[in-house]
Amino acid sequence: MKELSGIANDSSLNYNKLKAKIHERFLDEVDLDSLDRMNEFEARERIKHALVELIQRDRTPVTSAERERMVEEIRNEVFGLGPLEPLLADPTVSDVLVNGHRQVYIERGGILERTAVVFDDEEHLRRIIDRIVSRVGRRVDESSPMVDARLLDGSRVNVIIPPLALDGPTVSIRRFGGHQLTRESLIENGTLTPEMLDLIEACVSGKLNILISGGTGAGKTTLLNLISSFISEKERIVTIEDAAELQLQQPHVVRLETRPPNLEGTGEITMRDLVKNALRMRPDRIICGEVRGPEALDMLQAMNTGHDGSMCTLHANNPREALTRLENMIGMASVNLPSKAVRTQIVGAVNLIVQVSRMRDGIRRVTHVTEIVGMEGEVITTQDLFCFEFEGESREGTLIGQYKSSGVRPHFTKRAAYFGLERALQQAMMT
Repeated sequence: MKELSGIANDSSLNYNKLKAKIHERFLDEVDLDSLDRMNEFEARERIKHALVELIQRDRTPVTSAERERMVEEIRNEVFGLGPLEPLLADPTVSDVLVNGHRQVYIERGGILERTAVVFDDEEHLRRIIDRIVSRVGRRVDESSPMVDARLLDGSRVNVIIPPLALDGPTVSIRRFGGHQLTRESLIENGTLTPEMLDLIEACVSGKLNILISGGTGAGKTTLLNLISSFISEKERIVTIEDAAELQLQQPHVVRLETRPPNLEGTGEITMRDLVKNALRMRPDRIICGEVRGPEALDMLQAMNTGHDGSMCTLHANNPREALTRLENMIGMASVNLPSKAVRTQIVGAVNLIVQVSRMRDGIRRVTHVTEIVGMEGEVITTQDLFCFEFEGESREGTLIGQYKSSGVRPHFTKRAAYFGLERALQQAMMT
């Protein structure tokens, strides 16, 4: 067994040396500037023909399968993101996580798994990182060792390098934009029930302000994308994000994105700056990708001052924690308001909290649809309209449970009647 392993390792090393030699010859002989003037299909075909010609001319000792693999890998190196290209081309992969040049994980179906993908060395990984960040006009080096970037398909990329990352450059790619989930697919996946979705649709049509809460990777943005599809095409929507992920289908959408500081440490445009500016843009609704700081105060004020139907997401484990986090973020805005005044403003602004969680079987589920009712003394009162109740686990490892309606009459029934949605609301609650 050791002999076989040694032969396999020698074969792999020999292949990598041959590939490096062909790659180097290719860079010496081909005019890369001419490739930039071609469209992607023409450039890839030109690279393929040049590589095949080089391999045949040098009589490189490789099999036909190895030759095809070598051509594809070198083409990805020249034109794409190297070893990551096959992973990014797989529609079932939702996250790509690179922990140094020897270790690459992916998330598929909500479950993490290690891949056989590796980089040649740390320098190879750094070249791919530079290619990612340079496409969006950013840089990453020892003076600026962290960066958020965005791929052409909308996927979000976070990079952190030494000295902050002790085991080598680390890359986290959150896939987005490849496959637009529909209401049917979310129901089929067990994320929520048709009745829950009908209720949420009635709330969006009735211009209720909605907060989507959940942990990292729980599917908040995906759910926000679906929920936003219920907005009328006659409305003007302004979206505000740190890294643009939302893909609204309405014709009248204005997309805003924050800007980090430049090399001199100036020129930063924060989420709060954009929320303030959005108020001057005559929006019907404001959709904030994720609230994580003092912009929470400005977002609540927008919800309270005529921008009904606005939405945002935040990180929290349950609806009650979401309210606490919202209160804490308002405190970051350096305004000296008493707790009761802050909570009163939250009650006046937010109507509904949709809690989504990624459970241990990998399935993302809406665990709570919670209405904010009002205040009792200094405490915000809420009521669950729907919730997921865990019951057990199947032999395949899938969690078993039921979505149950509380059966209570929503506090916003009168508002639904104003928009002609009372019947739809009643049908959604009859489960």
